[in-house]
Amino acid sequence: MVVSIWRDYKACFERDPAARTLFGFVEVLLTYSGFHAIVCYRISHLLYRLRIPLIPRLICMIARILTGVEIHPGAKIGPGFFIDHGMGVVIGETSEIGGNVTLFQDVTLGGTGKEKGKRHPTLCDNVVVGAGAKLLGNIRIGENSRVGAGSVVVQSVPPNCTVVGVPAEIVKREQVPGAGVNLEHGDLPDPLKALEEKVEALQKEVEAMEKRMDDIRKNHS
Repeated sequence: MVVSIWRDYKACFERDPAARTLFGFVEVLLTYSGFHAIVCYRISHLLYRLRIPLIPRLICMIARILTGVEIHPGAKIGPGFFIDHGMGVVIGETSEIGGNVTLFQDVTLGGTGKEKGKRHPTLCDNVVVGAGAKLLGNIRIGENSRVGAGSVVVQSVPPNCTVVGVPAEIVKREQVPGAGVNLEHGDLPDPLKALEEKVEALQKEVEAMEKRMDDIRKNHS
């Protein structure tokens, strides 16, 4: 647990320019609500694994009141986790989060109903989820993938992809995985433009097919 908290602490400096000041190390400890929520989660998760009743949920409730971040103690979260701004983040009980994952404010990792078992998303290493995104159900977001702000993701996403929209669609596939965490979640392709390009390509195929059919008719007449 201590190692994970240290990695979480370091992630604040690696991914937030505001923390890179002369007294940044003090500011993170005293003022970063996302980091406070993660520390509370680490403690509550340890108690949860020890099957101690009630106390883990109480710790999470207090953390939610103080930070605006709700993380169920049953969630599994790897080291180097960073929540930027934090307010409104909700992480469900069966969520699984890999190493070096970044969430921005108002992100939800939620379920889609009252089903039992694994019912929340799995985020692999180096995933970045933009502000206001909703990831719902037992889906998997592959390594190094990005979810655009405000997107609603209800299907699994392959590694090294960028998804945007409601519902989210893949708008970019990286041929070579990027090194480290890519925080450029705001500079994303326009999903409507991508859809227009697909429609135009389909229209060209239809026109080419119609031309071939006309040629065939002329040859047989």
